[in-house]
Amino acid sequence: ETALITGYLADADRTLIAEVPFDIERLAALLKTDRANNPSGYAMLVLSEGAVMQGGKIVEEGEADAYGHRKLGGIGEMVGAEITRLTGIGVINQKLAYLMRGGPPDALDQMVARNYGTMVVQLLAEGKRGLMAAIQDGKYTSVPVDSCIKGVRRVDVAAFYDAGNYRPRI
Repeated sequence: ETALITGYLADADRTLIAEVPFDIERLAALLKTDRANNPSGYAMLVLSEGAVMQGGKIVEEGEADAYGHRKLGGIGEMVGAEITRLTGIGVINQKLAYLMRGGPPDALDQMVARNYGTMVVQLLAEGKRGLMAAIQDGKYTSVPVDSCIKGVRRVDVAAFYDAGNYRPRI
């Protein structure tokens, strides 16, 4: 979701998400066209760290932790190198993961945090335990506290992503 929403809000030319493997040659051709059609002479791609080239594998880097897990990372450099190889156009890679997630809160962030706090106090006053505040279907609600660790969250591709053009559909 992070890449999908970021691509949408940044008005990126193309966005790659983990749920849809991508064709690097098609992507390179689309970006080359996007760049040619932009009066400023650039194209922008937002790329999820979990994105995978068709026929490829998830790219990880670094040493494994105590559980044998490695961090996602390196796909941006691979894609950048391939785009340059296929198009002859130079690429600038910028890792935004922590910068993007660690920015100062805006008004909406602050409002949601305040409302969550109020909801949790109300739940406790009502004697309800084991619940946390959440937003579902655009509405505040409470859910079991363990719901955040049940399963893997995935983008609803049919509803929110144009897989043929590598673009958010929001």
